[in-house]
Amino acid sequence: MNVLSSLSIPILFSLFPCVAEPQFQSIQNVVLIAGGHNLLLLAQKVGDYIQLGTTLDDAIGEAYDKTARELGLDLSKGGGPALERLALEGDDKAFNFSVPMRSVQDCNFSFAGLKTRVKMLISSQDIKPSIVHIDEANAEDRQIRADIAASFQRVAVLHLEDRCDRAIEWAKSMAPIRSLVVSGGVASNKVVRERLRNLAEKHGLRITCPPPRLCTDNGVMIAWTGVEHFKLGRIQPPPPLDEPDDCYLDLRPRWQLGEIYAGGLRTARSLKSTNAHPSLTAEMRIHSSM
Repeated sequence: MNVLSSLSIPILFSLFPCVAEPQFQSIQNVVLIAGGHNLLLLAQKVGDYIQLGTTLDDAIGEAYDKTARELGLDLSKGGGPALERLALEGDDKAFNFSVPMRSVQDCNFSFAGLKTRVKMLISSQDIKPSIVHIDEANAEDRQIRADIAASFQRVAVLHLEDRCDRAIEWAKSMAPIRSLVVSGGVASNKVVRERLRNLAEKHGLRITCPPPRLCTDNGVMIAWTGVEHFKLGRIQPPPPLDEPDDCYLDLRPRWQLGEIYAGGLRTARSLKSTNAHPSLTAEMRIHSSM
């Protein structure tokens, strides 16, 4: 539900007149970037998605959080925001990390290798982030950490940009898309928003993002998703009062949202437990035809 609801949050704010964003009236390319998920989807309508790419291992938010922890940052308000703030003090070309998967011509993500290379670099430097907190670091130590944060962020966002660029091309080959919707917790990152805004302009697309303060508001996301499906008559009656205690409940901790685009077929960690069920899109189509 969290993944699905994250797709609805930009739609919510496009419907309010106080936010200058277009309504969700046309086919859109959706980028979900969060701690546990990366998804690239062609959203044709509510509940009808084509999956263009997903994460093969670590999501970008997870990579941000773990890198922030390795750098000894204050995680009380989130590792991603802490790393983003420190990166402002650094040189993003101080360390030359390679952009993941540039030779792989698909839209899937992989941040595990980048995260490991950053960890190895931190170990090789004359800093001890596990012992010395960033607020206690001397000027030289802090600068090294800032340079690592900035270099990591530059390459992580380049990887995100690469995959989104290809996904937009794939989506354009299937439908006349007009908008790029960016959702999820990492969508609050200013560098991510700016780079994806530039990418959208390059392709002649509008970009729609939720306000940063609500990028992680799961309550609003889930509620609005329920509203959208309720309006379409997708409701399930409550169980009877005399339902037996041993009734069967189909729990799906991971559920593939859309039908996978043929060009994006590849085994991903995030999909290993979804194959036992049809995708959400497939089930919606079945119910719609009844």
